[in-house]
Amino acid sequence: MGIFKEQLSELLSLPKEIILNLPQITLIGYQEISIENYKNIIELTSEKVRINTSSGILLVAGQGLLLKSLTSEHLILSGNILKLEYLL
Repeated sequence: MGIFKEQLSELLSLPKEIILNLPQITLIGYQEISIENYKNIIELTSEKVRINTSSGILLVAGQGLLLKSLTSEHLILSGNILKLEYLL
């Protein structure tokens, strides 16, 4: 089913993150990260945030991390972001 959706995305010229429900991650410098299409937040501290996505668990590590904005499909973290890592 994944290959079919990927081919459909290319055929219709639609972004893969929409068809495949992939997370879209935007990093602005080292001070802010925007994550769309996430599932849920697993852990939230000022030094570590673990976010469940369809691609695995995304770890955001840093200092003074703060949840700046949160909706059911989009979140924004601010702070001193030092590391991004996928935990598959």
